[in-house]
Amino acid sequence: MEHKMILSASGWRKVFAASGAEQDKTSEITKESKAISVAAAVCFFDYLSNLTGLTAPVIAVGMDTRPTGPAIADAVLRALIKKGAIIQFLGISSAPEIMAYAKKLDGFIYISASHNPIGHNGIKFGTNDGGVLNAAENAKVTDAFLKLVGDDNLLLTTVSEADACSSSILKQVYQESSSAKHNSLKAYSDFIRRTISSSEDKEGQEKFFNLIKASAEEKAVGVVCDFNGSSRNYCIDRDFFAENKIKFNSINDKEIVHEIIPEAENLVHVAKQMEWLQNQGYKEYILGYMPDCDGDRGNIVYWDDKQKKAVILKAQEVFSLSVLAELTWCIWNNKENNIKPAVAVNCPTSMRIEEIAKALGAEVFRAEVGEANVVNLAREKREEGFTVPILGEGSNGGTITYPSSVRDPLNTVFALLKLLTIRENGLFELWCKKSGAKYKADFTLTDILATLPEYTTTGVSEPRAVLKVKTTDHAKLKAAFQKVFEDSWKKKKSELEKKYGITSYEAVITNGTKESRNVKDYSLSKKGGLKILFKDKKDEACAFIWMRGSGTEPVFRIMCDVKGNNTEEEKALLEWETELIKKADN
Repeated sequence: MEHKMILSASGWRKVFAASGAEQDKTSEITKESKAISVAAAVCFFDYLSNLTGLTAPVIAVGMDTRPTGPAIADAVLRALIKKGAIIQFLGISSAPEIMAYAKKLDGFIYISASHNPIGHNGIKFGTNDGGVLNAAENAKVTDAFLKLVGDDNLLLTTVSEADACSSSILKQVYQESSSAKHNSLKAYSDFIRRTISSSEDKEGQEKFFNLIKASAEEKAVGVVCDFNGSSRNYCIDRDFFAENKIKFNSINDKEIVHEIIPEAENLVHVAKQMEWLQNQGYKEYILGYMPDCDGDRGNIVYWDDKQKKAVILKAQEVFSLSVLAELTWCIWNNKENNIKPAVAVNCPTSMRIEEIAKALGAEVFRAEVGEANVVNLAREKREEGFTVPILGEGSNGGTITYPSSVRDPLNTVFALLKLLTIRENGLFELWCKKSGAKYKADFTLTDILATLPEYTTTGVSEPRAVLKVKTTDHAKLKAAFQKVFEDSWKKKKSELEKKYGITSYEAVITNGTKESRNVKDYSLSKKGGLKILFKDKKDEACAFIWMRGSGTEPVFRIMCDVKGNNTEEEKALLEWETELIKKADN
């Protein structure tokens, strides 16, 4: 059977809506989609059983709020029951929630297509390490899946067996769902307290949250959320803000009313709600977020007290603020200064992170795009003796706060709240001392943003950041790109120096957790990231162009990052990159 799925480590995805239309809100899936769901569950069960040596591993199953979720979940549950798994069915749950809960179990299956349109759906797999399977482990499940769906007779038998699973056990799994959901919310709440406070003991956590509460009570703080029908509406958000004395206001709680991806064009709704609240006299509402459907990502809106309006933060700015917050918090918390702070990021994260880290005495390590790559790189660096309090993908604003292995909007919001609420000899004051920025006691987020290193960066969801290419062999395409780039460089070199101060370049590639500098053969990046790092006459990086074929969509992603407020330079370099890739693709 043809499966039509993208089988990426960050999640298997396809259009599950029966019509095949990606914007279809139907709850119906086809027989083929049901068979795929059964096959995926069976292959993951076999993998997990083999890994743990257990004949009946305990598996959490959850889903986001997409209409096709219940039909896929039913097929998955039947397959797991037939295989003999012990199931904790959470119903609607967010990705960070199920991953935190699975730490106490053997593994999880999460039904979601993250930020993709509503007719899409998919499946993520993980064990009990707090994240999705890495590429090597995902490949084992993928191989078994391809073998199963490639054998029509075996697949037909597997689906028939799942259909014939014990109806009494299935009924029991559904009946015990609310109890499993209660337990998962408790596990997640405990874990998020540990993550945000950077403290393993209850006393340390209490001390931290008392600091937040006291500050929030002294000067009222409010957060606005556009749930957009996301799984986070069924999560801990409301209660968690309330118990920490932070006002909370939400819109679009139960219905997906606009596009799912939390990028600028969809953050206008939460910005509008914040402006309405401010105009009604609720001046405490200074932060807002909108999660995606699986609730592992939420980009930010803030109240700009100088412009008197709600401003949508760019993804790279969100990540930069989070890094600034967590690095200063890490240093503030470790006054003995016996640590080696570091940040792990993906290849296209803006170079402003290097500037922030340098001012704070921290190092930056880069991996290929993909959450699992960044998480694994951070693990490697911790084993080498580094303290890595924060990691993530600046290109999408995704903040991962240790010990979490997944992006989480609560971690992002609380990173900003740390900056805003810990005031006396606080985090922002520490940053100003280290960076040489001017400190003022009555600062707002607008003031903090003004101290960030300035860069001009292509937004990940901009149309110009996505290229359709004909060449499916990415190594071949990059080899062709190298030739046209080197030829073009010779012709443009003096113009680039005159216009932008660019005097040299260095090719950098990322594959998995490995970054290779000064590469002479671009094809070695294969399906990984390729970056051309431009340098000035002092041999300091001043801009880069980057490219990589998407692992979850049939497109080639490109971007440019330029030091300073230089929209003209960013536009020119990105257009040059586009032109060269198109030439290489012919």
